[in-house]
Amino acid sequence: MAPQPESNGDEPLRLLAIHAHPDDESSKGAGTVALASDAGVRCVLVCCTGGEAGDILNPAMDTEEVRADVPAVRRQELARAAAILGYAEVLWLGYRDSGMPGSPENADPANFANAPFDEAVGRLVAILRRERPHVVITYPDIQDGYAHPDHLRVHDITPAAIRVAANGTELSWAGPAWDVPKLYYTLWTRARMQATHNKLLELGLESPFEPSWFRRPWQDFRTTTRIDTSRVYGRRKAALLAHETQIDPASPFWFALPDEVAAEVHPWEEYHLARSTVPVELPETDLFTGIGQPAYDAAG
Repeated sequence: MAPQPESNGDEPLRLLAIHAHPDDESSKGAGTVALASDAGVRCVLVCCTGGEAGDILNPAMDTEEVRADVPAVRRQELARAAAILGYAEVLWLGYRDSGMPGSPENADPANFANAPFDEAVGRLVAILRRERPHVVITYPDIQDGYAHPDHLRVHDITPAAIRVAANGTELSWAGPAWDVPKLYYTLWTRARMQATHNKLLELGLESPFEPSWFRRPWQDFRTTTRIDTSRVYGRRKAALLAHETQIDPASPFWFALPDEVAAEVHPWEEYHLARSTVPVELPETDLFTGIGQPAYDAAG
């Protein structure tokens, strides 16, 4: 039988976030990680690719020097963002960015989407067994709104790796078995977009959200868990801005609202609890319910 989680032992609680590219960690679950880190949780980030195929979306960073070494720049950006959010460590799964379908990067055999499935699972299993996280957060099984090959691959390998990591008879080279107690999928909800859109119109500001945004396939109905991250809005914003090649500080998508309004208009980060080996009562306001409280309410 795989080891069971300690609820209030001497060891700290542990969270593992699994993302596709540098910057994803700052747009999905960033506030939750900041709060958890403040509360003493060991938070570790797995970044599956180097983000080499990402476009330079900030005109101020579209320079010859940056274009000459995008992978190194994006690693530096991620290091700054991770420090802001309170990640104890950043681990790289070691694959190249897969790009979008039809792009040259998408055909590269060294990319994440084309990597042997069992190989990628094995790399993640080794991390799971080393870190022994109580909570894993990653992308959902339904990604109709933005079906990037790397995001899809992250979801493909994560549940598979969690299953293998719990089985002591598989991949013995990867370390002792560990059964992850709770797996969460990050959600971007229509409620978040609608609240932001409505507030912009209320303030007489232009909204970047066209009607087509609200016709996308949303997953609000799957929300099981909401974390109030309003108190760490400044860190969430700073982590995004650390990704200077990807985030334009003038972007209305991210920064159209004044900070004090943006922090409160939809203060929650939302999740779908996909798996739990511990008793829970839904809805939740804490990812560690049933394991141990990271004391979000006391976090500064």
